[in-house]
Amino acid sequence: MPSKSRNKGNSYERKIAQEFRDLGYTDCKTSRYESKMLDDMKVDLTNTKPYNVQLKAVEKLGILHNVLAEMPDDDNINVVFHKVSRKGEVVAMYKEDFYELIKQLNNGTVK
Repeated sequence: MPSKSRNKGNSYERKIAQEFRDLGYTDCKTSRYESKMLDDMKVDLTNTKPYNVQLKAVEKLGILHNVLAEMPDDDNINVVFHKVSRKGEVVAMYKEDFYELIKQLNNGTVK
């Protein structure tokens, strides 16, 4: 029987996958469903290029640097979604990636 925290995490993955589909990533799925390889690489959603998405629905999250460091080192931008009950959600990424997004937005060249 899955634990309460595991169910919470799986539910959060499905919620964010649906939000990505609503944003135009129509083929977005959870990696648990679509790709064990990506799941093993700490990527929770598929078909979200140019982003690798890791999702955390835990009350206390260790250092985000460790989570980001475990994600793939490829051409995609690694982002970590973190949800805390009654406090909301945040998204974290490396500063260099954030600045690259700003440059792309300012130049009208967002991928």
